[in-house]
Amino acid sequence: MLTPQPIALKGAPGSPYTRKMLAVLRYRRLPYRLLTTQMAEQLGLPKPVVELLPTFYLANAQGQLEAITDSTPLIRRFDQAIAPRQVQPGHPVLRLIDSLLEDFADEWETKAMFHYRWHFAADADKASSILPLQSRGICMPPAQASQAKSQFSQRQIDRLAVVGSNPVTSPVIEAAYERLLGLLDAHFQARPFLLGARPGACDFAMYGQLTQLARFDPTPSALTARLAPRVTAWTGVMEDLSGLEPGDADWLKPDQLPPTLLALLREVARCYLPLLLANARALQAGAAQVEAVIDGQTWRQPTVNYQGKCLRWLRQEYASLRGDNKALVDDIFAHCGCTPLTHT
Repeated sequence: MLTPQPIALKGAPGSPYTRKMLAVLRYRRLPYRLLTTQMAEQLGLPKPVVELLPTFYLANAQGQLEAITDSTPLIRRFDQAIAPRQVQPGHPVLRLIDSLLEDFADEWETKAMFHYRWHFAADADKASSILPLQSRGICMPPAQASQAKSQFSQRQIDRLAVVGSNPVTSPVIEAAYERLLGLLDAHFQARPFLLGARPGACDFAMYGQLTQLARFDPTPSALTARLAPRVTAWTGVMEDLSGLEPGDADWLKPDQLPPTLLALLREVARCYLPLLLANARALQAGAAQVEAVIDGQTWRQPTVNYQGKCLRWLRQEYASLRGDNKALVDDIFAHCGCTPLTHT
C-alpha cells in the first residue's frame, strides 16, 4: 500500500541511493516531496529501524505511515502497485539479469564511490565541506559547519576498511572502475540503456553511483570525463526521463543479448561474484571477516549481512525460472562466468 501522493521521502544529493530513487520517481511520473533530515525531524515523521537514505514514508495496511528504506524492494513495491512505466522487465530472464546488474551497481560500484570520495584528500575535503550542509541545513553557522565537516570526514574515512578499501585493494577498485567505464562506453554507443531502449532498475542503480563518481567527486569525475565522456553525458540524461515514452518492444530480446552486455556480466563475475560468494560462506561459518581473491589480490572486509540477503534473493529469482527460461539463463551465465551464482 502506498501513501497518498505526493510520496514523501527523506534524502540528500550526496546519497547515490537517493538519486537512484528520485530518478525512478521522475521516470515513473510519480509526484513526490523530498525532505532533508532537518525537515523530517521537524515534521516528527517515524524513524526507520536502520537510518538509511533515502527513507520513504509509506502507508501500511492500517493506513499508518511507516519509515521504509532499501531501494531494491521499494522499486518492486512501486512496480506492483502502479502499472504504467514499470522499471523491471516483464520477461523473467531479462528481469533476473536486471536484478543482478542492479545488485552489482548497488553493492560493488558503491565501493568505488566510497573509495574515491574518502581515499583522496581533495575528494574528502569537498564532500565533508558540502554534504553536512545539504543534510543538516544551509544556514548552519560557520563554526558549527566546521565542526560538522571534521566529524563527518573522520567518521567516513574510518569506514573505508568496512567497504574493503585499503592499500592492497585500492588498485583493484580503481582498475575495476576504469574497466567499467570502457564497458559502459562501448555499450552506450549502440543502446541508450543497459537493457535496450528503456531503463531498468539496473540503469537507475548505475546512475545513482555515477551521480557521485562522474559528477561530484573531483578525482573520479575528471577520470570519467577523460576516459568516457559518453558515460558522463549518460548520467546527465538519466537525471530526468519523464519525457521518455517506453514500450514493451524497447527491451532487449533475452535470446539476443549484445556482446557489450555479456561483457558487463563477465565483469560482474570477475569482481563482484567472488566477494558475494565469499561473504555468504563467511556468514554461514559465523566469521566476522570475509576473505576473497579478486583479480589476484586478497580482499578482506567485515561480513555484510545485507549482501547475504542479496545473494539469497538472486538465487530465489533464479529458482523460480522454468523450462526454456532456465535453460537460457544457464547458457548466458555459463558463457559469462556467472554460473556459481546459481549454486546453493
